[in-house]
Amino acid sequence: MREATTTIAPPKKAWTDEELMRLKHEGKVELVNGELRLMTPAGGRQGEVNANLTILLGSHVRQHKLGKVYDAQTGFRPPGGNLRAPDVSFVRLERLPGGQSPQGFIPFPPDLAVEVFAPGETVADYEEKVEEYLDWGVKLVWLVDSEAQTVTICRSGGERVMLKGDDVLSGEEVVPGFQCPVRTLFE
Repeated sequence: MREATTTIAPPKKAWTDEELMRLKHEGKVELVNGELRLMTPAGGRQGEVNANLTILLGSHVRQHKLGKVYDAQTGFRPPGGNLRAPDVSFVRLERLPGGQSPQGFIPFPPDLAVEVFAPGETVADYEEKVEEYLDWGVKLVWLVDSEAQTVTICRSGGERVMLKGDDVLSGEEVVPGFQCPVRTLFE
């Protein structure tokens, strides 16, 4: 009779913020359920679309002194939560202590989280991350597909809206006054 074997996974490491900040890696790193997820740097088109959105959103936010816009290298780590680094994110000014960004990871969720797809990725690839963002209290999530040239807006309660072409992407009450035709992200 053959004996049954059981494989026991090694315990997941409890990473400290200091250890994570010292990791040497090009691209970005997220910590999900105790496991590191290393992401390769963005390709040209993905990086271009990400930069277009960062410029448009960042210009509006700075002009109206609404808060801070962060790039893909910025980590958010709410207490007891994973470490996530949206491609673009926004935090309202009144949520930042003294109106300033912390030196380390931001210990609370952003108000807006944006993910720009790599080639071949779809909305389905981001379900886990979107649910986590919304569970954290992120008010608005934008999923940007540069291949299909669409933006899927995700809100709590499972509401999803897909925009394209001349449809207007709005910051709604999260980023007041921000609006741009979706096509401008891909030009």
